[in-house]
Amino acid sequence: MVSPWRLRPRCSGGAGVIQTASGLRLLRPPGPANRYRNAQIDDFGQWPGNPRALQPPFTLRLRARTSHPADRLVGTAGFGLWSYPWAWPLRMPQAVWFFFGAPPHDMPLAIGIPGHGWKAAVVDTGRPAARKWIPLAPVIVPLLNIPPLYRRIWPCIQRDVGVAEAVISQDIAQWHEYEIRWGLHESELLVDGITVLRAPSPRGPLSIVIWIDNQYAIVRPTGQLGWGVRACNEAQWIEVALISPFQFPTP
Repeated sequence: MVSPWRLRPRCSGGAGVIQTASGLRLLRPPGPANRYRNAQIDDFGQWPGNPRALQPPFTLRLRARTSHPADRLVGTAGFGLWSYPWAWPLRMPQAVWFFFGAPPHDMPLAIGIPGHGWKAAVVDTGRPAARKWIPLAPVIVPLLNIPPLYRRIWPCIQRDVGVAEAVISQDIAQWHEYEIRWGLHESELLVDGITVLRAPSPRGPLSIVIWIDNQYAIVRPTGQLGWGVRACNEAQWIEVALISPFQFPTP
């Protein structure tokens, strides 16, 4: 049994974390599209090999809801485990998590799954199988703009980079229980005790993250890339409760 570890706030742009009767509310304030606003709790900052860098098998359970339904949320939000590649040099994106992205966010990385919306997802771009595609990118990306070739080539790339996704039909604004079972070889994501995604596991180490922000990203296999922040005329939040085996931070 893993000892409880304490998550810590990491907020920007006037966002914050407040205590509620059931747990914590991560609050992103309203404002124009002039800065990044992010309310987040996490356990980042631990290098590989540190005992606080998570390794499988590991299970995360929590209850969560958002202030608005999916068609009114702005930016991205979610919770789960990922590699935090921006802070750990030479780490490729790896994750097993529940992820929401509001348009114009668009990352259609799994065949047949929209690039936005409320999803369960797994990715492991650090696999050796994934690296073989890097030097081929200048040739492959133009070919992916041809629909018949895209349908033929992309499933192979998707498999090698460890991408698997499933759309979540449950209302993100209502309380639901979420569970991530990160196994040595296979991961399982459940909503209210029902499996919504089962896929090969990303490798560790990974870290906990729970957040809501106002950003969007565009990463399309056909080569279109983009990033930006969105305006929002009202406060929005994600509320979490019953985090196991982690403890809440003190806001």
